[in-house]
Amino acid sequence: MAKVKTTFFCQNCGSQFAKWQGQCNACKEWNTIVEEVIQTPEKSDWKSPTSKVKKAAVPLRIKDIDMSNEARLDTMDGEFNRVLGGGIVPGSLTLLGGEPGIGKSTLLLQISLKLPYKTLYVSGEESQKQIKMRAERINPNNNNCYILTETKTQNIFKQIEALEPDIVIIDSIQTLHSDYIESSSGSISQIKECTTELIKFAKETATPVLLIGHITKDGNIAGPKILEHMVDTVLQFEGDRNHVFRILRAHKNRFGSTNELGIYEMQGSGLREVSNPSEILISKKDEELSGNAIAATLEGMRPLMIEVQALVSTAVYGTPQRSATGFNAKRLNMLLAVLEKRAGFRLGAKDVFLNITGGINVDDPAIDLAVVASILSSNEDVALQKDICFAAEVGLSGEIRPVQRVEQRILEAEKLGFSTIYVSKYNKISLKKTAIKIQLISKIEDLVTMLV
Repeated sequence: MAKVKTTFFCQNCGSQFAKWQGQCNACKEWNTIVEEVIQTPEKSDWKSPTSKVKKAAVPLRIKDIDMSNEARLDTMDGEFNRVLGGGIVPGSLTLLGGEPGIGKSTLLLQISLKLPYKTLYVSGEESQKQIKMRAERINPNNNNCYILTETKTQNIFKQIEALEPDIVIIDSIQTLHSDYIESSSGSISQIKECTTELIKFAKETATPVLLIGHITKDGNIAGPKILEHMVDTVLQFEGDRNHVFRILRAHKNRFGSTNELGIYEMQGSGLREVSNPSEILISKKDEELSGNAIAATLEGMRPLMIEVQALVSTAVYGTPQRSATGFNAKRLNMLLAVLEKRAGFRLGAKDVFLNITGGINVDDPAIDLAVVASILSSNEDVALQKDICFAAEVGLSGEIRPVQRVEQRILEAEKLGFSTIYVSKYNKISLKKTAIKIQLISKIEDLVTMLV
């Protein structure tokens, strides 16, 4: 019998050590090093000698590489295509993470049922009957989707070889295990080994693989950090289970932008694409309320109109509170200092609470002017008109700075029926005829004069 070999891995970063120690030398975390059993027998390839390889593993000059057959695969889901950069790239490995119950499995099962390609959905967490019950609610009329309940990678590759699917979906990577590693499923060594086998399969056959990954209580993908380095795309599915809207973001994308955003609405029949998110991010009110302002922002190439809510009240406990939801708290403090210094508003003894509606996080500096307007509105208890919006950055000296792609923001505001938009007068605007009034301002004092 072969001697059992063990080694020590850091559960946080995946670093390997010869013996146990309290602190990881790589990531400096304490008590994250655990012992795992490993075994390195002679490895056989994932494929048999008779299987066909679609890509030749030979070096080619970059100008000789043929891109004619590398068209992206359309997922038939506009939001998913947008976040990926136009569709699934053949041979790519995509990792989708998110909290339990947020809808990761539902999203990929829904996409697999829409695809016109032969799709293999491998589940290590649910039985085939459980998946069938969910599929019945989404779209049962699909003959291209095959369901496999298996956790052993060698058995999965045998079925892949027999079926020859165009796309493979794994739910989830933490449930898989390989015979070449003796540790349990979900361990550092098993995740690395299984992902390596899937990468080799994807690259040699040009078959895209989509993985579902569990996350830790900190919101990071469970397993070693190297997992996110190995895959081509890392997607995060976010949202509150108490609300119906879900947001899909790309944290890493080798084939497109990481600034794009996909928005879904969870319904009984699955996830519905939200093609016009501005409608859901702006609340519908009959009466005008103080402290509300509308900002024109951008997420990737998509313009969004979002609602900024502010509440300014006298501090009761002596020390004023500064709280921001969906907005950088340090930037809020900077804008309050500018208001106090340049506009003469005494906010040092008042509590200020800020909220971006819809549960999204915005880091676009173009919403600075809307934040300032909502704070002024709440402080003076004067409601802003419902048909005005803002798109400008505020500088430390109180100047209104220009923002990029302002014309796209103006056209979005016009499409949604706004009558006036406040922008920096230093923006170069070439729009000739617009139904919306463009109000140009240069200093924060101008905004105070117009609104208060």
